[in-house]
Amino acid sequence: MSEEFKERNGVEEGEESFAELFEQYSDGGGDDLSVGDKVTGTVIQVGENAVFVDTGTKLDGVVDREELLDEEGNCSVAEGDTVELYVVGKDSGGIKLSRAISGIGGLAMLEEAQRGSLPVEGKVESTCKGGFNVMILQRRAFCPVSQIDARFVENAEEFVGQTLEFLITKLESHGRNIVVSRRALLEREAAESAQNFVSETKVGDEVEGTVTRLAAFGAFVEIMPGLEGLVHISQITYGRIGHPEEALSVGQKVQAKITRIENDDKGRLKISLSMKELAQNPWDTLSATFAVGDIVTGKVVRLADFGAFVEIAPGVDGLVHVSEMSYTQRIHKPADFVKEGAQVTVKIKSIDLDKRRIGLSMKDAEGDPWAEVAERYTPGQKVEGVVEKQEQFGIFIQLEPGITGLLPKSVYSRSEKAGSYEKLRSGDTVEVTVGEVKAGERKISLTTGEAGEDGGDWKEYAPKKKAAVDTGSMGLLGAKLQEAFDKKK
Repeated sequence: MSEEFKERNGVEEGEESFAELFEQYSDGGGDDLSVGDKVTGTVIQVGENAVFVDTGTKLDGVVDREELLDEEGNCSVAEGDTVELYVVGKDSGGIKLSRAISGIGGLAMLEEAQRGSLPVEGKVESTCKGGFNVMILQRRAFCPVSQIDARFVENAEEFVGQTLEFLITKLESHGRNIVVSRRALLEREAAESAQNFVSETKVGDEVEGTVTRLAAFGAFVEIMPGLEGLVHISQITYGRIGHPEEALSVGQKVQAKITRIENDDKGRLKISLSMKELAQNPWDTLSATFAVGDIVTGKVVRLADFGAFVEIAPGVDGLVHVSEMSYTQRIHKPADFVKEGAQVTVKIKSIDLDKRRIGLSMKDAEGDPWAEVAERYTPGQKVEGVVEKQEQFGIFIQLEPGITGLLPKSVYSRSEKAGSYEKLRSGDTVEVTVGEVKAGERKISLTTGEAGEDGGDWKEYAPKKKAAVDTGSMGLLGAKLQEAFDKKK
């Protein structure tokens, strides 16, 4: 082995067997590989300046160690690791491998990269009209905005300052007009990933991926480099969510189950995923969590004409019928009483695990105001109430929320203040007296509290004696009137 070779590749004495093998086959044995080919090989030796890779041919490949350093300056690979690299050169020294062409290079290197579809490393320096200015091998290139990514670009500035890999799609005027595309490289990698994925995976398999993008209809998850699947919003969780961002974030690692693999009308691979199918169905453990009579807090997730659906646990909804909404108000439309998204307290009235139905009550959770009404209101007690409405047969007066009594017209029409009662309108405050309380029937009769009313002092209403006619001052006419009066009696 030459000293030059040892020095160039950082080969120590204990590594001569590899180096000698490399030189032994330097004159041939790599004919199966061409510049631009992608090589998947195993690291067989990590030297001071170079890393040797088994290319699957008689010749091993060599890649500069600097290309494989991590952010802390340490080599990111070890013996036995699998790496993917490109053939960027073949000469008497062997097969030269690289992640991408970078650094300083001449026109010949650019032309070689274009012919071999080799990725070149470039730094996005700034945005410009229609795209980006990218520095590649110390030369300025242009990347159209549609070619910087495989998906629609919402914020072009996020790419500025990044070092990425591109393919050269146009090279003219001796390198003065260079157009590059990152999208072409990404789509090429995606096609390779898709081919491998289809051959190795089937519906029902569990995969791990990274959330790359959130949309109103679901989350995109990268399950292989360049290959994404979609988790529809209905398949993210058993709980109801308005947007995937309520449950997921970009960059998050997730587990999902493959539910469908198909090609769309353009031949592109579409993969449907479900995270929900890997989670336990909350209905399976419901009996251990809830029981009839429990009072719980939930979220109103949907309104209907007949009631409101309340989520009491992720994936578990119950129905509050309109008749179960309030003791204190007459509800005609649920939307007039409660809004979607509101947190409410409910009482579980029934659970049907077979039909997966839960009956809920909001009014029972608050308590029945009639439960102890007989203790709060007694006959003869003076109370103040608010007029709800006037009817032909009487006035409905609210004594407290949920408790309404009736002042019959037959009662207040005998009052000295009958006219003032007739003038009462909704919202007016009035003082009345409790008459009869029938808690079981949810009825309270009211009175005006005047004497002689409902067991009051009826003597006040007894007929009075007629006064005698004073005829002394009326002369003969008075006497005649008195005589006629007496005859009439």
